[in-house]
Amino acid sequence: MKNYSLIAFFLFLPLLALSQEEDDIPKSNIQEYTPSKLLEKGAFDIKWFNNFYTQTESTFTDGKEPRETYFTSTIDVFTGISEVNRFNVGLIVEFRSNIVDGDKSTARTGITSFAPAVKFNPIKTISNFTIQTAFHIPLISNEVEDGVFLDQKGFTFQNRFFYDYIFAGDKWQLFTELNTEFSFGKKEESFANNSLNIVPGVFLSYFPSQNFTILGLVQHAQRFGFDDALDQDYTVLGGGAKLQVSRVLNLEALYTKFVRGNNTGLGQTFNIGLRAVF
Repeated sequence: MKNYSLIAFFLFLPLLALSQEEDDIPKSNIQEYTPSKLLEKGAFDIKWFNNFYTQTESTFTDGKEPRETYFTSTIDVFTGISEVNRFNVGLIVEFRSNIVDGDKSTARTGITSFAPAVKFNPIKTISNFTIQTAFHIPLISNEVEDGVFLDQKGFTFQNRFFYDYIFAGDKWQLFTELNTEFSFGKKEESFANNSLNIVPGVFLSYFPSQNFTILGLVQHAQRFGFDDALDQDYTVLGGGAKLQVSRVLNLEALYTKFVRGNNTGLGQTFNIGLRAVF
């Protein structure tokens, strides 16, 4: 009986070792570094995200309209500066290129804003709850030229509240975000000045493996105008995927559709992003 026990022990020993190795495998960046996760001191998070929005419908008119396309490229750079991983600083820069088709196509292009930002964990016992605060400074002279909107001409004080929850087994992850934006400036210079925009969102991710995830999302935006600023709201549904292509880099693709709204376009977006965490 002792011999059989000894044989069984040696037969199962490789399986036990393999199981231990799997448990010791560190999570990929797409699992570990959600927007709720802060960086260690000296670490960097660089994200290049490209958003292509196109529409032929809006709530302002009935039926088809001349196509409008809006391209936004955003670069976020953050680094950790706290010994206990509770405080990050960063910079956000936006580049836009927009086209309106009519009797002739009209386009505008340029770097439109930049924003110094901080990201911190306000409650030490809840490490997966963080707040990102940014102050967006416009770099454009006019919001609209030749009938083409480029970007908001106004200052924006933005706060984004992040929280995520990983279910047992590390296969499912729930991520929630509440984005608040207060835009201010001369009311004649931007439709959004002197308004508050509140955007809650829910993202559900499934991980077939540590290096790949598919996700679905729903977002709603509600803008409250003051001093005759425009009231606006819309709801967006979408889905996408993320792939960890190397230890440092991951790739993201995302599609969204504006399914309803007031005082807004009813288009769709195609998005692709590249992120490096090191």
